[in-house]
Amino acid sequence: MHKKSKISFKAINKLAIPAMISGIAEPLISITDTAIVGNILNHPTEALAAVGIAGSFISALVWILAQTRSAISATISKYLGAKKLDQIGSLPAQIIGFNVILSVAIYFVTLFFAKQIFQLYNADGLILSYAIDYFEIRAIGFPLTLFVFSVFGVFGGLQNTFWPMVISSIGALLNVVLDIILVFGIDGFLEPMNIVGAAWASVISQVVMAVLALILLLKKTPFSLKITLPLNSEIMPLLGLSLNLAIRAVALNVALYLANAYATKYGNNYIAAQTIAFQIWLFFAFFIDGYSNVGNIVSGKLLGERKFKKLWKLSIKVSKYGVMVAILLASFCGLFYYKIGMLFSKDPMVLSAFYGIFWLVLIMQPINAVAFVFDGIFKGLSEAATLRNLLLFATFLGFIPVLLIGDYFNLKLHAVWIAFAVWMFLRASILVVKFRKKYLHKIA
Repeated sequence: MHKKSKISFKAINKLAIPAMISGIAEPLISITDTAIVGNILNHPTEALAAVGIAGSFISALVWILAQTRSAISATISKYLGAKKLDQIGSLPAQIIGFNVILSVAIYFVTLFFAKQIFQLYNADGLILSYAIDYFEIRAIGFPLTLFVFSVFGVFGGLQNTFWPMVISSIGALLNVVLDIILVFGIDGFLEPMNIVGAAWASVISQVVMAVLALILLLKKTPFSLKITLPLNSEIMPLLGLSLNLAIRAVALNVALYLANAYATKYGNNYIAAQTIAFQIWLFFAFFIDGYSNVGNIVSGKLLGERKFKKLWKLSIKVSKYGVMVAILLASFCGLFYYKIGMLFSKDPMVLSAFYGIFWLVLIMQPINAVAFVFDGIFKGLSEAATLRNLLLFATFLGFIPVLLIGDYFNLKLHAVWIAFAVWMFLRASILVVKFRKKYLHKIA
């Protein structure tokens, strides 16, 4: 029986809460690596900086190629809403196969040029050596992560965020346990592996998540992974949607790259502090992204059903809930402002740099929530060109000029985070205006 889309508090949070838990798995893996590595005995500041640089680059690759997750979700949810799911039976296997082949190719290319890549981040000496060591192992999990994200896109399109939550929770918890064991070792049994141990902990967790994703895809969805020909009629539109979202992700990662490159230029203490601040920002982003995922999967279904009043109602409610969660998260971090820093580093110079900008990370969270929610809605509506153009505008006419001006006045990390604040404000405000302009008249 075809389920009608409901826009109630219960219906939204039934999807959002599992999506939140699912969404924070990848940043939780990174934030755990950051916290554990920042407390090792040998060269913790350099190790923390290296994990930040290598982790940022891996995130960049994942974000660029994982845009097919949103594209898959939007396409499947649209067909689900139109009650034509049987027409895209061959699509998931074809797009997942494409993703895996592409990600393996990129893995080998980036592995070969790892040294040159991290030198572009201004890394040298021990930081460069640590970054390469960490990346060479951690990147093994790159194709696995993209496979898992693609499967999550299938479940999202089917309006199911429960199984992704289960997979992500198991992966995140396993990573925490393995991080502690492999980084610090077990006295008399296992020697401490330090930064290499953190990388292996992540890879093992990603292998387990990929196996679980494969099993649940075959058992809990109407799709298989058998690749058949001819190509599904939706494959080219989906790849086009993915390409636009990938270009958007490239623009996004230009901002992230510059943030890390400038922080590294300011010195080891600054890139270490930037690593801590950004991992917390990323954790918030993926947490709030639970509501963005609701916007993504439900808006596509509502578009298929041609129910624009419910779409408008969805945008208001999901935004409100996202902002409330953002305020709660920021308030919690505000209460434990100094204790949070101590979780990641004991170096007073690193902590001083971190405390100087952490307040900026916190106050922008409600703006971030609005940006992420509407980002998800526009993905669900297949408005990839709008998202592409917006990120190009916000990055090259917002983030970069503000960063350069701040750097000129020697604001250091303050320049980086003021640029982030301007960047997120542009993303949020422009999407809200565009959504109102396009859909407000349709609910009359």
